[in-house]
Amino acid sequence: MQNIVIVNTGCANISSVRFALERLGVRVTVSAEHDVIQRADKVFLPGVGTASAAMRSIGEKNLTATLQQLQQPVLGICLGMQLMVASSEESRTGDIPCLSLMPGQVKKLNANGKRLPHMGWNTVTHTNSPLFKGIDQHSYFYFVHSFAVPDYPQTLARCDYGSTFSAAIGKDNFMGVQFHPERSGDAGAQLLTNFVNL
Repeated sequence: MQNIVIVNTGCANISSVRFALERLGVRVTVSAEHDVIQRADKVFLPGVGTASAAMRSIGEKNLTATLQQLQQPVLGICLGMQLMVASSEESRTGDIPCLSLMPGQVKKLNANGKRLPHMGWNTVTHTNSPLFKGIDQHSYFYFVHSFAVPDYPQTLARCDYGSTFSAAIGKDNFMGVQFHPERSGDAGAQLLTNFVNL
């Protein structure tokens, strides 16, 4: 059986991701231990809250280099996806340095007058990434966010909420989704299954 690890960053609702994976028959370990994370077959990096608090927590746990050096597939969820790029403009005092697992910057979502946060179900169009195998175009996923990575070369899927943004990104072994697959019904379950089976 695969060794699946959810990184305990201290800034995540881990239980919902864990339960979603366990419903799929996946055995999950939650850990902030370097050795446990490094030995994993697949790694989940969930996150909620602010980039500054999450990066501070990751730094306090001495996990920055551990995460940057992982060679196995890693999936960031929501804030976890945002932490994968170079920086976030979430702070009024300047950009927050993130993990730089791939290029890019998190920006405030340009909702063009729509209410923020972007909360609820929205459709996603995807590329032919293995992450979206068996998932129909324009499938609905569940979002809760006010910041996003703009559409750019590392985009694997797109969503529109006033403007187009990255619903999923990827580079090498690192992938991230802005939506919550653990709260996205059958499409979310399929995406989690696809990631575990990579």
